[in-house]
Amino acid sequence: MHNHLVVDTLNLTFLALSDPTRRVILDRLRKGAASVNELAEPFGVSQQAISKHLAYLERARLIEKRKEGRQQFCSLRAAPLKGAYDWMTSYQQFWDDAFERLDVLLKKEKRRNARKNR
Repeated sequence: MHNHLVVDTLNLTFLALSDPTRRVILDRLRKGAASVNELAEPFGVSQQAISKHLAYLERARLIEKRKEGRQQFCSLRAAPLKGAYDWMTSYQQFWDDAFERLDVLLKKEKRRNARKNR
């Protein structure tokens, strides 16, 4: 049985990470909090367009917004990324096994070619 909360959290995290603009925003927020205007600056798009991206990130709980006066500041919340990381690393054994099988196959092929060329 699946834990629906975990699956929903993963879905939201991967949806948020699926857009390159949102990944750039998260990279920027690793350095510390930033205003919405600061986050919009490198993209040359409207604040409204950035606000839509921030809404995705906020829905996935990857950022936290707070108001200071008339400005909104965003901060990174990295905890949901740990869930995505854990899910992806669960495939580590799969890939290790696949590469090991490939290595065995390549060694056999190399030995067979060496015998042919004698």
